[in-house]
Order: sequence, then structure tokens, then C-alpha cells
Amino acid sequence: MGIGRTGSRRRTLFLVLVALLFVAAVKTAAGDGGGVAGSEDGEGFLRLWTDGGGEGDDQENFFKWDEEEDDDEDDDDEDDDEEEGHIMMWGKKTGRRPPTCRNVVNVDSFGAAGDGDADDTEAFANAWKTACSLESAVFLVPAGRRYKVGASTFTGPCKNKMTIQIQGTIVAPEEPSEWDPRSPRLWLLFSGLAGARIQGGGVIDGSGSKWWANSCKINKSNPCKAAPTAVTLDSCRGVRVKGLRLQNAQQMHLTVYRSRNVRLAGVRIESPEDSPNTDGIHVAESSAVSIRNCRIGTGDDCISIVNASSNVRMTNIHCGPGHGISIGSLGKGGTYAAVENVALDTAWITRAQNGVRIKTWQGGAGYVRNVRFSNVAVDEVDHPIIIDQFYCDAAGGAAGCRNSSTSAVQVSNVAYRNISGTSRRAEAIKFACSDAVPCTGIVLADIDLRRSDGDGGGGEVETVCNCAVGFDYGCVRPAADCLRSSTCGGAPDGRRHDEDKGKQAEARTTPAPIRHTEL
Repeated sequence: MGIGRTGSRRRTLFLVLVALLFVAAVKTAAGDGGGVAGSEDGEGFLRLWTDGGGEGDDQENFFKWDEEEDDDEDDDDEDDDEEEGHIMMWGKKTGRRPPTCRNVVNVDSFGAAGDGDADDTEAFANAWKTACSLESAVFLVPAGRRYKVGASTFTGPCKNKMTIQIQGTIVAPEEPSEWDPRSPRLWLLFSGLAGARIQGGGVIDGSGSKWWANSCKINKSNPCKAAPTAVTLDSCRGVRVKGLRLQNAQQMHLTVYRSRNVRLAGVRIESPEDSPNTDGIHVAESSAVSIRNCRIGTGDDCISIVNASSNVRMTNIHCGPGHGISIGSLGKGGTYAAVENVALDTAWITRAQNGVRIKTWQGGAGYVRNVRFSNVAVDEVDHPIIIDQFYCDAAGGAAGCRNSSTSAVQVSNVAYRNISGTSRRAEAIKFACSDAVPCTGIVLADIDLRRSDGDGGGGEVETVCNCAVGFDYGCVRPAADCLRSSTCGGAPDGRRHDEDKGKQAEARTTPAPIRHTEL
């Protein structure tokens, strides 16, 4: 603990020194009259960098990345690891006794065949009813077996200390025609759980290939239909998901919905690069969500954070292939959206359409605010940094997109720090913000992006701004002077905004990107 306190004091001193340097830089910029970022913007940036710029008890310490807080989480993880190891050894039938003071409920005891062919849905449902009624229960899916399970709901609240121990493989029916029409959007739903642990190192396989083939994004002649999300946590509190592997989801892999204080750690998610709408982790209407040490490669966003979500923290994320790490899309169909206090610290993004992205539809309302992306390495990414307030993936291309001159989701207080690597396109940094509601408080610090050696490689990269207000600090490559001079209706290279919109409309006549289907 002494070492932790010493490190914390050193960290605090370092932040104070950095803050003083930022204040000096901002005052200098304001005095020169060359930028839009005056002292008020600088102070706002400092608040964002140190505590998110938010107010209220829930927000006070969210962005501080405190070493002692991480130590506390590690201590909890060590306790959980010891118990999990005992459960796993027993689940592998090594001859060990069942875990002390735990009521182990094995799905095999309820008639599950575990051969990958027989339908084990009913056995899982009956085992769950028993496990949920017992104190300190372990709902066990044993190792070395493959369980075919259809659409299922695992409903709480359950008795205290519930553990869902998945050591084997749970596989969905392959044929969409076999799917229960009463559950078109859900496969494995965990609802109303409090304090449960979902763990075990097993596999959840959505058997999604035939669903993808039937998608309107793959076969344009097919109607657009919803497909199931592999795992959904709905209305849960204090749930931990650890060490699972999700693959080949019919659509999204793991959704956190209407939940609070959820921790996801060591989750691995895999689907082919061309699989439609297969977001890795999707957060909606949830708060206090932690995503740590995850490796995600899919055909859509590695992580997507949408409406009514706040206090989302991501650390040590490997992303790619896919569409990057995204906030949005938001504001579709003129709806109101609110996302705030989102932080990403340490990520590796490779072979992705985007790096870190915020995307909103024209005509929406609400806000995205207090966002921080830091310590991100990108490799072969189309747009490493992008805010797109003209996002549209409507079927029919530009004709289906609404262009509003009066409303948009407001984007403010977004900070980017220590982002480096290679961009496949010249527009490595793109702030396409709305004329009606410009982006404000955009800050770039210590950015180093270069053109990759792929198609069109060897050229320069650039920062493009429209209606984006903020400033850059430290070494920023490509230069982001446009943040200090961007005006609505014009881009830094002299092109008129109407021309840009025309090019955007032209781009949308090509096959549209894969559409999100959100809860």
C-alpha cells in the first residue's frame, strides 16, 4: 500500500504540473489572438482532462484512473479467481469435491445431452429455475461438451451469490427457420440479476452464417429483418462477465441494456470481417460500465455506446477488424439522445474502418459530452479520429437521409491524447460537424498519424474541419489549425460546405455501410 500511495502522490504532482503548463499555453494562445480557445475553453479542457468536466457524486472521480481504485479491483479479481479456479477444476470432473458452501446445479442433471444435436433448451430452463432459487448457486455448463440451446431467458432476481459457470460450448440453432418467432431479437437473455458472475472460459457460438447470408446488407433483394443478439444483460446490477468467448453472433454479440455497475473483463469476441451488424459490445441505457482487457474483431463496431448511457470506462481494448470504437449512432429519426462521461484509455485498433468515432444523424437532438480517448495505437485504419454529424446508413442511400439545417445532437468537450499510427486515407482526422449545432471543446494533444503504405500510400495526411471549435496542444500531426479557424460552411482547404455535402451524397450512392439495429 505504501508504494501505491507514493505512486498516487507522484501522479497528483504530475497532473498539477501538466495543468500549469496547459494554463500557460492557453493564455498564450488567447493573448496572441490566433485561436478560438480562450481561457474559458482552456479551463474547461483542464476539467475534462482531470475529472471529465462533470458535476455530481457519480461523475466526481470517474475519469481519474486512480491507481488505488485499480488495486481494489485487482484484489476483488484475486478473490474471484481463487473461487473460480476451484469451480472450474470440479467442473472438469477432476475428482475434486464440489466448492465449499456452493450449491452446484449441473445442466446435465436436468437432461441436457451436450452432443450439439439434441435440443437442450428445456434442460437449461429447468436447471436455471433450481439454481436461481438456491443460495450461493453455481449454474454449471460443464467443459468438453456442446449444448444446442434455442432462445432462452434467465430471469432474476435470484438468491445471493449466483454464479453462471460456462465451461463448455453453448451453440445456437443454425437455421433461422428454427428460431422461436416470439424472440426475434434475443438469444440468451439474462434479466434482473443482481451481483451475479458469468464466467468460466467457455464459448457462446451464435451460428450466425445463415443469418448473415439472409441479411439485406448481403443480399440486397431480401427485406431488412432483425436478428438475435447473442447475449443480453437487461436490467442488471453489479453483474460481472469474465473470461468468456463469444463468436459468430447472429447480429450483436453482447449487449448491456438498462443496467448499472456492470464489469466486463477478459472477453474475446470474434466474427468475420464481412458479417453484418455484428457489434462486439453494445451499451445502451446503462451507466457505470467497465470494459477491460477485451479482444474484439467483428464486422461492425468493436464497441458501440448509444442513447442514455453514461460513465462508461474502457481500458486495454484490442479492436480489429471492424468499424472501430464508436459513440452512436444517435439521433436517428429526429430522436433525442444523451451520452456523457465516456473514457477510453489504452487501445490497439487495426484494419478497421474507423479508430475512435462519434456518429450522429442529422435532425436529432440531445448531446454527447465529456469524452476522452487516450493512448490509442492505430494501424491501417481509414479514419483514426472522426466525428460525423452527417451519419446516415438508410436503405436507398442519400435519398433516405434527412438533412436538417436546424437541429443535431450537440457534441462538446471531447479530448484526444496520445493517438498514433497509420491511416489508410488522407483524411486521418475528420470533424464533420453540423452547421446548426457545431462541435465545441474539441482538443487534440500529442497526436502522430501518418499515411500507411497501402493503396494510395506515401502521401500526406490532413485534418479536415467543418463547424468544429477547439484547439490543439503539443505535437499534433497532421496539424489541426482548422480547429482554431473552422467556420460553418467552409473547410480549411477552401472548399465550400455545399461541395462537401455533394461529395457526401455522391459517396452514399455506393453500397451503404452495415446498418445498426439497436434495441
